[in-house]
Amino acid sequence: MDRLDARILLALDDDPDATSLALAKRLGIARNTLQARLQRLRTSGVIREFSRRVDPAALGRGIVAFVSVELSQTTGRRATLALRAFPEVVEIHSTTGQADLLLKVVARDPADLHRLTGEFLTVPEVVRTSTTISLQEEMPLRLRALIEEEAGSG
Repeated sequence: MDRLDARILLALDDDPDATSLALAKRLGIARNTLQARLQRLRTSGVIREFSRRVDPAALGRGIVAFVSVELSQTTGRRATLALRAFPEVVEIHSTTGQADLLLKVVARDPADLHRLTGEFLTVPEVVRTSTTISLQEEMPLRLRALIEEEAGSG
């Protein structure tokens, strides 16, 4: 990613509904240049799917929890694939330390979370889980400051 890519991302962040023509004019570049760069940013995974911007609470999943998962040391790939199949699992990270995976999950209510964590224990190779419920998001994911730094405007 270069400075122009970062400027494009900032412009999209400022006005996600802007047309390609409006963005190109605002940035002082050709529309074809903008479209080619946007396509490259999407294809390379820099710009992720729109659904990442949706608040899970709007989908009836107001509880956010983090589940540490310990796996059997024989293999964990099958367990990871099985855990990915749960729609309530919105992120999975491999970790160091006592747990092997850290899952970010969303649930409708405490009973739904309890059901979900119980189902995790039925996944082959899952040995143990530990759940921490988020009481409140103190700061949502933020990347703008990093993008501004890359664009040279931060």
